[in-house]
Amino acid sequence: MDNKPKPAGGQRPQQRGGARNENKDQHRINTQIRAREVRLVGDNVEQGVYSLQEALRMADELELDLIEISPNAEPPVCKILDYQKYLYQQKKRQKEQKAKAAKVVVKEIRFGPQTDDHDYNFKLKHAIEFLKEGAKVKAYVFFKGRSILFKEQGEVLLLRFVNDLEEYGKAENMPVLEGKRMIIMITPKKK
Repeated sequence: MDNKPKPAGGQRPQQRGGARNENKDQHRINTQIRAREVRLVGDNVEQGVYSLQEALRMADELELDLIEISPNAEPPVCKILDYQKYLYQQKKRQKEQKAKAAKVVVKEIRFGPQTDDHDYNFKLKHAIEFLKEGAKVKAYVFFKGRSILFKEQGEVLLLRFVNDLEEYGKAENMPVLEGKRMIIMITPKKK
């Protein structure tokens, strides 16, 4: 496949397919592998333990790369594959795993220190809906100007809020004052 001339002295190029050594934490390939023996696994080779020279020769015959998959094993585990294709498959697999991971949605509900009952009930109804959907609720009391003097009222309000949501979710912690906000996180209960 490659019409490039091979380096003199029987040396293998370090990487094929235009791969750059950008990611130092990536796998070792070809002549970067430092072990004397390697365990070959994969579809296109007979599995077993081979000397590094033998494994490199097999990879060269197939016009593929020798890739160190598990460097901490004794002897290191290697595969004979196209390195670029291997990296592409790894990225694709990571993307799929990331998509499957549960995404945590956080909804915010803001109160003032003197929130009246109608507003409180309206926000309580929304918080119940959010918790039923499986979202976390971040409730906070925002203190403007001198209203910071009423921080006890804000704490009482948040504790009442958590108590009213008891059957739908539970508080992760007690109300915490951060700057001009007193915050509490409420996690939905598992069904």
